[in-house]
Amino acid sequence: MEVEQRYSLNRAAIFLLPKQPVLDWILQVDPNPLAITLEGLRKEPELFLVSQSMETHEDALRWVNQNWRACFENYLMDWFTDESMWPQGRSRKLLHEWFDVHFSSMVWDLANEEFEIEDWGAQE
Repeated sequence: MEVEQRYSLNRAAIFLLPKQPVLDWILQVDPNPLAITLEGLRKEPELFLVSQSMETHEDALRWVNQNWRACFENYLMDWFTDESMWPQGRSRKLLHEWFDVHFSSMVWDLANEEFEIEDWGAQE
């Protein structure tokens, strides 16, 4: 891979890697379940770019614990927009039962194209 320019972004990254309960939920509520596996789900984790001031895994866990609802609901919305299909009793504890949290303090932009930001509107 030839890279002409390298830029680091002033962001860190938090990844939510699904565990078995996520796959169980998808297969339970999907009327036409795909041939998916846990390994397949974990190949495309949910990624959140956060402040570069976050420097450690402990910082990332604190952030996830403060923002657990947005993290959880973003993931669920990616699978089913009908919120009635989402698990009841969502909580910080359930998020940690469903996902492993991984962290990277360095984010590199190696693309040779402009960075685009898409506004998804205000969150309620």
